Amino acid sequence: MRIVILGSGRGSNAAAILEAAGQNRLGRARVVQIFSDKPGAGILALGPRFGVPAAHLDPGPFKTKFDEAGETRYIESIRTLDPGLVVLAGFMRILKPRFIDAFSRKIINLHPSLLPSFPGLDGIGQAWRRGVKITGCTVHYVTAEVDGGPIIDQSAVRIEESDTLETLEQKIHSAEHALLPSVIARLSAPPSQ
Repeated sequence: MRIVILGSGRGSNAAAILEAAGQNRLGRARVVQIFSDKPGAGILALGPRFGVPAAHLDPGPFKTKFDEAGETRYIESIRTLDPGLVVLAGFMRILKPRFIDAFSRKIINLHPSLLPSFPGLDGIGQAWRRGVKITGCTVHYVTAEVDGGPIIDQSAVRIEESDTLETLEQKIHSAEHALLPSVIARLSAPPSQ
């Protein structure tokens, strides 16, 4: 299964995927490309480090969505790679139906809460401020509803009395780094007979 990773930030979840691949923990999946909407994003430095092509693709002038030309640029660039899976690893853009339909049931996202609780921005902070005792992370298919697609898997994280927001963030990031490669490996497995 050919994987394309899209990211906007430092790339810690992408690094977890690439490290899992290097340790033969991604099943039949292999990462063939990393794209970022930010020219200086840390995720782009992972390409040379792991021997995977990495490139900035211009998304257009908006901060949280594509303009039409940017969306077309992404769709065409990804299509040429014939991916079995498009992984959003900290990709901070809302995808429109045209993009989602171009890769139907092939786009997955990692969200830092146990969806459907705390969708949208700052899932960790939302859970912290609400005072819940258990939160975590979710991998789900992407649909037009933000963080509303079918859930593939989740990992729970207990919030202890001794936790701070910072320690909770670290615990959730650790859970994400385990969950996402595990889900990719399972999705890459051939259907059982």
